[in-house]
Amino acid sequence: MRSILAPRACTILYNLLSQVTPRRVFLLPANICPIVPATFFKAGLPIEFVDISSDTLNMDLDEVEARLERDDRTYGGLLYAHTYGDPLTPNSFFQEIKSRFPQLLIIDDRCLCVPDFVQPRSGPVDVTLYSTGYAKIVDIGVGGFAFLRERVPYQHHSLTFRKADLDKIEAAYKACIETEAAFSYVDSDWLQADADLPGWDDYQRRVMDALKLSIEHRQSINAVYNSRIPSQLGLPRDYQLWRFSLRVPHKQKVLAAIFAAGLFASSHYASLDGIMGAGGGRKARELAGQVINLFNDQHYTLDMAERTAEIVRRSL
Repeated sequence: MRSILAPRACTILYNLLSQVTPRRVFLLPANICPIVPATFFKAGLPIEFVDISSDTLNMDLDEVEARLERDDRTYGGLLYAHTYGDPLTPNSFFQEIKSRFPQLLIIDDRCLCVPDFVQPRSGPVDVTLYSTGYAKIVDIGVGGFAFLRERVPYQHHSLTFRKADLDKIEAAYKACIETEAAFSYVDSDWLQADADLPGWDDYQRRVMDALKLSIEHRQSINAVYNSRIPSQLGLPRDYQLWRFSLRVPHKQKVLAAIFAAGLFASSHYASLDGIMGAGGGRKARELAGQVINLFNDQHYTLDMAERTAEIVRRSL
């Protein structure tokens, strides 16, 4: 295994994808962060979305298998993301798929999971990807890292970066998601490929120090939510570390009440099927229409959490 450190996780993804041959379609979950398909577009690789499973809320692996069985030569790989930071990786499925379709490049996108510097043991996953950037479990303002199999081609690319271009592409895909309009990718200098980063050992220490504080704070905030919000509204525990996620009726009413009180919540992740590509996303749209992500990071205090929980309880 090789360890890679870069300014962003999507920088690593771009450097990786730029070396992929042949240039076949990659399968992505419909509820992926929009910057991921944008990175595929920048690297010139086609994508196709796979809906989520109602049981796991992650990429529907039965559908992945069905598409590969119908036409395996169309596909070059898949990116598996962990919805709301669910830590479980379906390694047995990946092992079985890899044995039947050895040409597949399997990327395990763990950017919403707890960062882990222990190199993965030998297995079917080719690339394990983490992020320590904005709004992740550890947010030190910069950084993504990955573990790559030795045989996986990887080449660093120096790119011109303009913050205005990043702001522009983010505004563009957010507007398309809001209006359910098709997103048209226009390449620009939105991806930061170079930055002054600490050495690998210093980076690990900084991340692990921040992780301890992050976990303690999130657990204290989650305890407030758990004590005040009916348990049947919350997602299972494995999905509750990155944010505290609820599945509620009248979602917009609850969000409006939270914002009216000067508090905050988020609404992630919309289905990108029909917006940034095709393939399927009905269940992902259904989940996005019901989920509210309550904040539990360092920017949210216990008092804010108590007030938020009371608003949720009253609204429902």
